[in-house]
Amino acid sequence: MIEDKEAPGSAPANDAGEIAGDFPDEGAAAPPEERIATLEGELADTKDRLLRALAETENVRRRAQRERDDTQRYAISGFAKDLLATADNLRRALDSVPEAEIKDVRLRSLLDGVAATERELLSVFERHGLQRIDPKGERFDHNFHQAVFEVERPDAPAGTVIEVLQPGYVLHDRLLRPAMVGVAKAAPAEGR
Repeated sequence: MIEDKEAPGSAPANDAGEIAGDFPDEGAAAPPEERIATLEGELADTKDRLLRALAETENVRRRAQRERDDTQRYAISGFAKDLLATADNLRRALDSVPEAEIKDVRLRSLLDGVAATERELLSVFERHGLQRIDPKGERFDHNFHQAVFEVERPDAPAGTVIEVLQPGYVLHDRLLRPAMVGVAKAAPAEGR
């Protein structure tokens, strides 16, 4: 009995048909125009995928750059918020003693020092993009102001800020804290 031996490294005879079916037949009798059209379609598809991948990569790069810029620009917002109470306290200290009551030279010197400290703090705020909002006399803007109360004032147009209870602050172009304000409202119509 003689066995059929295969050559080493060759595929079994019954699998050859399956393997050949996995690859396009290079020697097929397809017309050249059809093969060119198929290849051009594949090339166009590959080019489209490449362009989309490049566009997506560019979008990711721009988004990362924008996030990096925002992080750098607004990184001090938490620190700045914490310092706002200090600025408020300096202003309260200055407002607590009326100018007419200051007779002592030492008290005058102390208040001058507090005023200088407040000016320096506000100067540092401005150097780092933190702007104070003090809207007295301006039109109420819900984007930057928070109305605490409304009062009828015949001498002020309705919707005008008549009193600032606490100034607001903006960091570059973002609101850090709204200004707490009192707003004039229209007088009630007569005959109602």
